[in-house]
Amino acid sequence: MIRWSCNISMLFGEVPFLERLERARRWGFRFVECQLPYGEDPGQLAARLAELGLEMVLFNLPAGNWEAGERGIACQPHRRQEFREGVEQAVELALRLGTRRLNCLAGRMVDQFSRDEQWRCLVDNVRHAADRLAQAGLVLLVEPVNELDVPGYAVPTVRRALELFEEVGRPNLLLQCDLYHMQRAEGNLTETLRRVVQRLGHVQLADVPGRHQPGTGEVCFPFVLKELEAAGYQGFVGLEYVPLGGTEASLAQAARSGLDLLGLPHPGP
Repeated sequence: MIRWSCNISMLFGEVPFLERLERARRWGFRFVECQLPYGEDPGQLAARLAELGLEMVLFNLPAGNWEAGERGIACQPHRRQEFREGVEQAVELALRLGTRRLNCLAGRMVDQFSRDEQWRCLVDNVRHAADRLAQAGLVLLVEPVNELDVPGYAVPTVRRALELFEEVGRPNLLLQCDLYHMQRAEGNLTETLRRVVQRLGHVQLADVPGRHQPGTGEVCFPFVLKELEAAGYQGFVGLEYVPLGGTEASLAQAARSGLDLLGLPHPGP
């Protein structure tokens, strides 16, 4: 059975961050995730999760200046110390919130270093992060991000992520596959997911084009997710899309697209 997670960085943006937890719970979600929770008071966030019976299953390592378009710094040699300080910050928060999986965004390649230098830095930083998370009993994820949306991204495809994994060589390092990025970068969703299912730690989805809710684009999510289940995946699937027409309307549309047959939550009273 698919275990649905609601990404509260992108859904329920109509209300402040902590209020999104209640909205998610009202819709029946038991699991939530977010991109960067570092601006929130950790005590308040932990308390609200506990009050609502929610589990925060995933968030990202600090990823640089998000508002300026940065999507991670792990590949940038001149920011190695910043990256490692971010790992410590993320581990501390994860232990406070009960989150077991953290996602490392590799970042964009920069002009002042060669691609080889930046790849070696990425391998070294990911190995460091995996080792630090292992000490805390946590799992590190790496997410391929397509270069159409984020030009110059260091890990744009699943194939490139697997090459990184081979060099890093750590057992607590798994794939985070966002079906939106996969469809944009490489397509062939079902066969790729089957091939990597043993190394798959988290799945996210949004439709293509537009990155909106399922049912607005070209991906047949009921088929893809049924095949993913049949391949043995037992993890979470995060709804990480830009709601078109408001969050609640978008969830209703996703249900009408066929995802309700797979256990999509429905709103309570």
